[in-house]
Amino acid sequence: MAEAQNIPAGSTTAGSIAVAAESTVATRMSAPPSFDVADFPVPHGREEEWRFTPLARLRGLHDGTAVASGEGVKVEVEAPEGVTVETVGRDDERLGKAGTPVDRVAAQAYSSFEKAGVVTVAKEAVLTEPIRISVHGQGGVAFGHQVIELGAFAEAVVVIDHTGDAVLAANVDYVLGDGAKLTVVSVQDWDEKAVHVAQHNALVGRDASFKSVVVTFGGDVVRIHPRVQYAGPGGEAELFGLYFTDAGQHQEHRLLVDHNTPHCKSNVAYKGALQGQDAHAVWIGDVLIQAKAEGTDTYELNRNLVLTDGARVDSVPNLEIETGEIAGAGHASATGRFDDEQLFYLMARGIPEAEARRLVVRGFFAELVQQIGLPDVQERLLAKIEAELEASV
Repeated sequence: MAEAQNIPAGSTTAGSIAVAAESTVATRMSAPPSFDVADFPVPHGREEEWRFTPLARLRGLHDGTAVASGEGVKVEVEAPEGVTVETVGRDDERLGKAGTPVDRVAAQAYSSFEKAGVVTVAKEAVLTEPIRISVHGQGGVAFGHQVIELGAFAEAVVVIDHTGDAVLAANVDYVLGDGAKLTVVSVQDWDEKAVHVAQHNALVGRDASFKSVVVTFGGDVVRIHPRVQYAGPGGEAELFGLYFTDAGQHQEHRLLVDHNTPHCKSNVAYKGALQGQDAHAVWIGDVLIQAKAEGTDTYELNRNLVLTDGARVDSVPNLEIETGEIAGAGHASATGRFDDEQLFYLMARGIPEAEARRLVVRGFFAELVQQIGLPDVQERLLAKIEAELEASV
């Protein structure tokens, strides 16, 4: 698979199958961040942040016509000892600490939820079992807000599992105290008609470590917007993602790592596979290194494997650097079909073509699956990948 670097914005590869582009300017939003939905104009699809999204399929989340209805979603939390789980009202001061909505849907979610979930891990607590949050769609429209907060030097793993059918707009906040370590695995395993739009905000404290693994399989339209800021020097953020886009699905992942503090690190790696007519994956990776963020070390990567004709990828890594005093910065984007040499090597050793293709795809995703660190979740996701591949044979 050929890697594309330093391609002028708007360049194309692989004909109508995929589009890869990158620039040296981070994507700008059409309105400044705000908690008030009235501060954002209704998008029409010409805006930079909406130009890839099929607005007509958002079921009214973008224009205010979607209102909470039906059973919405059922949220259940399983937490080990030492964790506080609360349901709070809109006036709770912990809400919104990690970040502000940057588009109309995120602001609509913030303006519309009634109760928020807050999960708190006490200072210096080191959890030996993961916190599991189940978000199950039961039909209808829902708006949500979830906060995960770790005290100083606490350590935790959180799994957020989305299943069922719903139209959901939500904000998720991760607040890490100094020296804390948080790993979050967010799985989007929706039914085929679900719509899910979410902004994930992480505020990483001094010398804290944040790892995010976003896994997207199901849904009609899924658009996830992870964002990272640093509250002190020495913070580290790793953002990993895995997506498998089927016929007719639109899966969009938009990331921003805002290096606003000196001597912090970030590493981004997202991989996707696509199959079927009108399968569409979008990956936007923005990294901003502000003038005051000396000593930054950052890298971002997106790779896509196109399994059939009729699929499309838009991959746009953006890097903006406002200071020359950095440790390192780079980005790369690559999109391609199966490596014929790999397939030939396997088939020459007696492995049938279908099995050889499965082995190649498993190997493509293996590094990211291992980042999850939870055997039961890893096995489930590998089984899901196998099922997707079986469907394409």
